[in-house]
Amino acid sequence: MLTKTLLTFLAIATAAQVSFEQTTRDLLSPDANVRLHAAQLLKEAAYPEAAVPLAALVTDPQDDVQREAIAAEVNIFLAEKIVPRKRVGLVIEVRNKIAADAAFSAGPLALGLRPVPMEVLTALRTAVHDDNPQVRFEALYAFGTLAVNINGTLRRELLRSAGPDLSAMVGAPDPGLRLAALRVIGRLFERRPQDEAIDPGVGDAVILALNDSDRAVKSAAMSTLGALRYERAVQALTELFQYYGRGDLGAAAFDAIARIAHTSSAPLLSAELAGKNVALKGIAIEGLARLGDRSTLADIQSALSGERNDTVLLAGSFASILLSSVSIDPLVEALTRPKRRDQARQYLIDIAPGRSTAFSRPAQDPDARLRADVADILGLGGDPAALPLVESLMKDRDPQVVLAARRAAARLRSSRP
Repeated sequence: MLTKTLLTFLAIATAAQVSFEQTTRDLLSPDANVRLHAAQLLKEAAYPEAAVPLAALVTDPQDDVQREAIAAEVNIFLAEKIVPRKRVGLVIEVRNKIAADAAFSAGPLALGLRPVPMEVLTALRTAVHDDNPQVRFEALYAFGTLAVNINGTLRRELLRSAGPDLSAMVGAPDPGLRLAALRVIGRLFERRPQDEAIDPGVGDAVILALNDSDRAVKSAAMSTLGALRYERAVQALTELFQYYGRGDLGAAAFDAIARIAHTSSAPLLSAELAGKNVALKGIAIEGLARLGDRSTLADIQSALSGERNDTVLLAGSFASILLSSVSIDPLVEALTRPKRRDQARQYLIDIAPGRSTAFSRPAQDPDARLRADVADILGLGGDPAALPLVESLMKDRDPQVVLAARRAAARLRSSRP
């Protein structure tokens, strides 16, 4: 015989299910107000089961409905759901906006574990061509936010199909849209160990953006070319570095050159080792490290003699690891220092492929945050060989470490050939 408590629970569960089913039916209503209300409810609830039904409203004829549907799709897949409305006390209602560009800026770790259905990504790509500029903007950033978790064969297919659309948007009349397109290309096409050669149609479109009249767009194009490691951009970036010198745009061009790390750039990178510009010196060290020529280590170490700048010294540690296979401990220790954390984290992501065993000791560190960082770094490193170590962290006593490990394991499993 069912207890009263169980009967109550079943009644609540049934009512919730009926409400959800009714709401999803309302998505198909001919009344735009009904569709809008349904999208708002599902945005607040963030039910994973609503993702595919909601995709139909991403391309709805009504702009308000589209924007709510896009926000709902983003919220469904965030690791930390945003509560659009909540009450403070009994009177004041606080409204929290779900903005696709903010979610994108939070980075790939802002997403949860649930895979994004291709129906959702297809709808967002379609909405990128909407007549309303704001819908296009939000759909583009939502696509860039959610598509980053696609891996393996699906990733290769997605890059091939999305490349022409995104490349065309780099030439959009609106500079804000051009900037968004470049940022999304940089996130989505950022070079991974198993990636095929980048489509020249995509890379060349970004090179053309180097001539953009908008400084923010020009700088984003440089950053994107660095993320893509697009070798055909080296000459143009070198010319821009020589033109702009040591200002912000010159540094951005030089950073892209260092990230691409083509052998033809070795003399340019070496020339900055003896320079007085601290930022360029650190970038030059990074670039020489990525080139992998062990003979340059002596020059790097000589340039570091008497150096006191922490950023440059950390770049030196990065170079030593890549060029002489020393311990990763200096970079791991820097993860615990707020001012150096982001720099060290990116270095560790760069060195992780092929070096997963080097992370065994920090994976057992007493600091739970550090163990979680190790899981995230190995996941973003994209080397399936790191999977056994990541899976061991799934048994960790700390729930945040387990969450990070599960997220990394999902990424690495889908990256396997």
